[in-house]
Amino acid sequence: MQLGKRWAVGADVPADLPPVVASAIRDVEAELRADAVPVESWAWTLTWLERRPVVELDDGTVVTYNSAEDTATVRQDTDTGENDDY
Repeated sequence: MQLGKRWAVGADVPADLPPVVASAIRDVEAELRADAVPVESWAWTLTWLERRPVVELDDGTVVTYNSAEDTATVRQDTDTGENDDY
């Protein structure tokens, strides 16, 4: 069993995340900074679903991992079906 974690936006991502997921998280954070979104109190929540990481930001942004393809997908609750794949 893997335990989840929670960390602040801008802090180091957990070392046990696949590199492609860590990269997607850093890209989301860079986009938030570029848009001047006030994220000082926001945090990421990591949970493991069938040994795959699912990472959710306080605003509803979710990063999921496809281990078969070694890709990460970023989606938001407000998405209309369009995803950013890494």
